[in-house]
Amino acid sequence: MSHTFAHNLVALRTIVRREVMRIVRIWSQTLIPPAITSTLYFIIFGTVIGSHLHKIHGFDYMTYIVPGLVMMSVITNSYGNITSSFFGAKFQRFVEEMLVSPMPSWVILSGYIIGAMVRGLALGVIVMLISLLFTHLHIEHPLITLTTAMLTSMVFALAGFVNAVFAKKFDDIAIIPSFVLQPLIYLGGVFYSIDQLGEPWHTISKANPILYMVNAFRYGLLGVSDIHIGVAYAVMVFFAVVLGGFGLFLLHRGIGMRS
Repeated sequence: MSHTFAHNLVALRTIVRREVMRIVRIWSQTLIPPAITSTLYFIIFGTVIGSHLHKIHGFDYMTYIVPGLVMMSVITNSYGNITSSFFGAKFQRFVEEMLVSPMPSWVILSGYIIGAMVRGLALGVIVMLISLLFTHLHIEHPLITLTTAMLTSMVFALAGFVNAVFAKKFDDIAIIPSFVLQPLIYLGGVFYSIDQLGEPWHTISKANPILYMVNAFRYGLLGVSDIHIGVAYAVMVFFAVVLGGFGLFLLHRGIGMRS
């Protein structure tokens, strides 16, 4: 192992440890509220509303929405973690110290992305465990379930990083989640199958990348999907590569990070 790689590994581990400790230190803000919100979704949508609905693809409504609620938690927490953390680094000006250090851009980006994924995936597991209080689950395709959750978390962590880079004030990191991310999530098949939609909404829904992620995860968990699984993976990998490349470009140029 070369000295350079060893030093980069130490730097990566340091950033990840700082991010994870931040999540653990403020656990009452990072872990508890999303868990409570998911519980309310299960009670209101699954128990109250779901009891009046027909089965979807052979599953009762409560079971059908579990994958969507898990992915909603993964998406929002992966995105939210990195926007607040990296913008905080910009606000406190220590991101400039990282940029002038010998750390390559990929180490900085990877450290923040891994930290965001830890929170997103941890909340995904928590929501899965909460769902067991309301329904029974049998994971049909464990590898697809795991890789879909990881790819989705990575994509939205990268998207959150881009948001944090261009944000000028704290209000800027709330605009995208409120006016773009939340509508896309609710229209991404979390609470319904797009087979239930008529035209043109059925076709329009296919322009929403979250639809592919939710359905890939639903296929891994329940074995049913409105979208071909190969297409869903292609969409996730495409966004991961594009956003990852863009994130490295921003770091390399120091765009939005140097005063």
